[in-house]
Amino acid sequence: MEPEGSGLFDATDPEPEPEETIPPGKPGDTTNGEQCGPTQAVYTPKTKGAKYHKGVGPTNANYNATSRTACSTFTSEVTGEVGVSVTADLTTGVDVMIAKIEGKYDVNLSAKLTAKMGNQISVDTPPKTTTNARYGVYRLKSTGTSYKIYSNCKTSAVKTNTSYTPMKVGWALWEG
Repeated sequence: MEPEGSGLFDATDPEPEPEETIPPGKPGDTTNGEQCGPTQAVYTPKTKGAKYHKGVGPTNANYNATSRTACSTFTSEVTGEVGVSVTADLTTGVDVMIAKIEGKYDVNLSAKLTAKMGNQISVDTPPKTTTNARYGVYRLKSTGTSYKIYSNCKTSAVKTNTSYTPMKVGWALWEG
């Protein structure tokens, strides 16, 4: 029962839009005759959510049938890459979005991280309990708004999006 950002797609943007360099007008402004420079994409983070684990490979499990605590050791079985997932409403490049989220929330994010085969973890498994372990990447959920400022100073509609951005590689452990 782990949320994984269903309904999202991998966002790739080979040529990211330039970051905001002028103060934006209000979205929806229809000022005529002004020159605002080249089209610019604006992203503003709004909420910092929880961290969600995206597994790479199968979930491992070990049942301790004894009456004593036992040590369970898990080893990752595959190598896999996890990237940014974002709703379709993003009007900026992924790198612009990541930079704005990092700046606002003082976090370190990546466009993609690789969880590698062979990583091990050992944990205590209580008596008559199953310990589950999944190796992968923790991603930060956040929401934000984005829009474009065009060269004539008009702006596109403001769009709200949700993103899951890689933070760190690690194990998710739970008993049950």
